[in-house]
Amino acid sequence: MSVEVTGSSAIPVDSNRLFRPIQACSSLALKMKKSTFSRRDFIRLGTASATVLGTEAAGAGNEASAVTSAARERGGCCIIPSGKFYNVERGEPPPYQLPLEKRLEIGMERETWKLEIIADPDSNAKIDHPMLKAEGTELTFEALMKLATAKATSYFKVITCNNLSDPLGNGLWEGVPLRDVLWLTGPKENLRHVYYYGHHNEDPKQMFKCYLPINRIFEDPPGELPVLLCYKLNGEFLTGERGGPVRMIVPEAYGFKSVKWLQRILFTNAHQSDDTYANGNNDTNSWLKTFARFSEMPEEIKSSAPLTIQGKAQVGVSGLAKVQYWLRPSNEPWPAEDPYFTKAPWQDSRILPFDSAALAAFDHKKLHPAQFDPATRQPREWPMRNTLSHWTTEPRKLAPGTYEIRCRTIDLAGAAQPMPRPFPKSGKNDIQRVSLVCQAD
Repeated sequence: MSVEVTGSSAIPVDSNRLFRPIQACSSLALKMKKSTFSRRDFIRLGTASATVLGTEAAGAGNEASAVTSAARERGGCCIIPSGKFYNVERGEPPPYQLPLEKRLEIGMERETWKLEIIADPDSNAKIDHPMLKAEGTELTFEALMKLATAKATSYFKVITCNNLSDPLGNGLWEGVPLRDVLWLTGPKENLRHVYYYGHHNEDPKQMFKCYLPINRIFEDPPGELPVLLCYKLNGEFLTGERGGPVRMIVPEAYGFKSVKWLQRILFTNAHQSDDTYANGNNDTNSWLKTFARFSEMPEEIKSSAPLTIQGKAQVGVSGLAKVQYWLRPSNEPWPAEDPYFTKAPWQDSRILPFDSAALAAFDHKKLHPAQFDPATRQPREWPMRNTLSHWTTEPRKLAPGTYEIRCRTIDLAGAAQPMPRPFPKSGKNDIQRVSLVCQAD
């Protein structure tokens, strides 16, 4: 079987991997580290948090079949364990790969982590109480944890690189809203943005800098989530691989805004962003798009074996109304003037419902009320924006032949993927295609 997204070259499916990145973030020479996510891990995760398996070819074991049947009835929260995320990272080397002694020296362990917050020296921004290591006023991890006793919150978010076709992972992130820390510095005047960066081996060429508007940080519109100084993922302190001790989390943004190994934040009066990522011709103001992807799929099936098509959908800021699929013989032509297959006979799949059991291990009191009703512990919307959801189809048998299958989303405004923003530099959301051979028994 082959898999591709419209406009990209086909690559083979590696069935040992949860997501299948199609194109690396080569514009900034970012490093991609492969997960060691095995098929058995995939099955185990399906049992624990309702991750859906693709139907196996005829002759698959009872274990996979049982999990698939059970998972088909539950949506879960697509909780991906920390160690199973894909990595897109910078640094030569990344700081978590340094010896422990060096990590302690540079503040890449919780006991020595320190955050500086100052006014941009190249701007006329003013704050009353800068946090500086030289003056002993920096924010320590211990001080952050004291603030967390009253301010900690958590929410689900998917991490996706805007230059990759598949998400890197999804989980429950916990932290303190960034504004609650920034208020401690006494922000005063001439403030239009903050920018921030993490550890970069004291090499300016390795620095990765991002900007956020002041209004995005200090005020959340009703129903929206705050920007976090994040220190936990899925109830556990962040590992260095996941950006710990502390990283930024920007809920509606692609992953590059959620900078790892955070060390410094600056207030500035600059009127526009100057993100490092902009140098790679990226849309640095893009928010998450809605799109569908297949989960594990067989290369071949027998005509007597029913096929169940399953996958995941990233739910962007436009929400998710439907996931659809289209199965057709491979040799049928399609008009070139309809590149997004708008006239195809798409069929609706089923988006799986929320599974409250997925939250059993977490502190419900910290769940952000924009995502969850505190009284019922149920999501205020499902699927939840800025996260992943599962979808599935009913089993069906195919006649012998070669087929291609596509999937797409319809957002809450009625826009079909890849619309309304089919532009790849603001996030890849092309329509995915897989090939399948059905052989006669």
